[in-house]
Amino acid sequence: MLEPRQSTGNRTIEAIGERAPTAQRDPFVRERLPAPELWPEMPGLAALGYPARVNAAATLLDEWVAGGQGNRVALRFDGGQWTYRELMERANRIANVLVRDLGAQPGNRVLLRGPNTPMMIACWFAVLKAGAICVATMPLLRAREIGAIVQTAAISLALCDVRVQADCERARAEFGGLERIVPFQSEDPDGLEALMATASPTFETVATAADDVALIAFTSGTTGKPKGTVHFHRDILAICDTYGRHVLRLTPDDMCCGSPPIAFTFGLGGLVLFPMRVGASSLLLEQGSPPKLLEGIGRHGATVSFTAPTAYRAMSGMLSDANISTLRVCVSAGEHLPAATFEQWKQASGIEILDGIGSTEMLHIFIGSPAGELRAGSTGRVVPGYRARVVDDDGNDVSPDAIGHLAVQGPTGCRYLDNEERQRAYVRNGWNYPGDSYRRDAEGYFWYQARTDDLIVSAGYKIPGPEVESALLEHEAIAECAVVGLPDEERGQRVSAFVVLREGHHPGDEMRRLLQDFVKAQIAPYKYPRTIEFVASLPRTETGKLQRFRLREASAAPSQSTEGGGGR
Repeated sequence: MLEPRQSTGNRTIEAIGERAPTAQRDPFVRERLPAPELWPEMPGLAALGYPARVNAAATLLDEWVAGGQGNRVALRFDGGQWTYRELMERANRIANVLVRDLGAQPGNRVLLRGPNTPMMIACWFAVLKAGAICVATMPLLRAREIGAIVQTAAISLALCDVRVQADCERARAEFGGLERIVPFQSEDPDGLEALMATASPTFETVATAADDVALIAFTSGTTGKPKGTVHFHRDILAICDTYGRHVLRLTPDDMCCGSPPIAFTFGLGGLVLFPMRVGASSLLLEQGSPPKLLEGIGRHGATVSFTAPTAYRAMSGMLSDANISTLRVCVSAGEHLPAATFEQWKQASGIEILDGIGSTEMLHIFIGSPAGELRAGSTGRVVPGYRARVVDDDGNDVSPDAIGHLAVQGPTGCRYLDNEERQRAYVRNGWNYPGDSYRRDAEGYFWYQARTDDLIVSAGYKIPGPEVESALLEHEAIAECAVVGLPDEERGQRVSAFVVLREGHHPGDEMRRLLQDFVKAQIAPYKYPRTIEFVASLPRTETGKLQRFRLREASAAPSQSTEGGGGR
């Protein structure tokens, strides 16, 4: 049993509280959680009123069927649909296979790999129903990355879409650990579908404790040891009952769709958890590119979209050939939503984008405002149930509109798997520090400035790269851009822009000077990009996040700058 949190110095740490005995016989993850004194405070958790025992799969799936709603459509996809009952029965069969044929014990970790398909969702629920722990991975990960995750979480079993099985097999051959890889979407006689054929469609869902581990989500970091973040069954429900309830405000008639894979917690929430908390449905797209997303919305009548700012910007120019008449809510996360993109999409579609900031460590979005309370360029106000502050290096609140570090508390929080060093860096004095620089205005709206380590310090000025990006994006020639600080002997760092031009516009010194002058007219002249490099594309992760570290590698390349007046 976890010990209550103790008072430390002049601050009181909330008690974690009593917990039901764990149902998970494999203690590997529990034994590798941070020490209780390193956990963040979790205000608002008690108010959600979860019982001591809860299994998120039972709440999100089984209870709809038990309540007579089994014929409601849960999942839609090209070629068909599954009702809540059909999804539950498939998940039950897979859970029986896990226990009967594969020897899975509550608390074991199960690797899941595959694009967004109904079988991937059924596997996810089956793992939770069996009391095991989901470790879902991005379909594009390669053997080295898979092997590192397998080693970190000590995973012996994988359920894998046959189309991405090869990298899983290579990971096993090169790094070991995996004892069994079971393919699905497969006609293999030892594949999951063959095993399911002889399994019962009924299964007694394991009565897990509310704080038994449900999933380990690995961050999309770019270097170093993989960082697994641990989330409980109650955490899954908590994001539904905070962001989902107060900001997203879905109805049972909604149909959600989007581009993020469910291994990305933005996708898991948007395409699985939030709709199923209210009895709605999801449209699963294996390919979520802007054209495919628009095609899916038009063909199936989706009402809610989840994707990245870059996709909304791209789709803005495609609407003349698209039908989005059913779309009513658009959600953006994963990276900062520039005001120019917000306005461009609103003008093209008539719909405002709900921006939000979340993190893998916190499971989902903790700052974001509902429709009717949005401001272009602002992330929004804190989600009910959470607290957020902007603080200085010593943890003291800064004045309104001053730039500082974002600090957050709520019913979810950071718990790294077996990584005390990272835990101490992320959680300080009971607060989660996601690593973002923000300012908060007098009305409680939060305005993103930069990742804390992306704030550009040039000639003594602190310059948020996203502010310069937003100014550039207002120019008609710009399709995409990214701004970083590169080393400069005179200034310390120079503001450097990487620009993707729209078709019909041409790179060169004339365009470079034009863009520099344009930025000087939009924001303080000292913030203009002294280096502009024209590129064909920007490096991004599979989840759509910009990889600025790759752009900084350009510091070794010859400078392509054009100095001008109007700022030092």
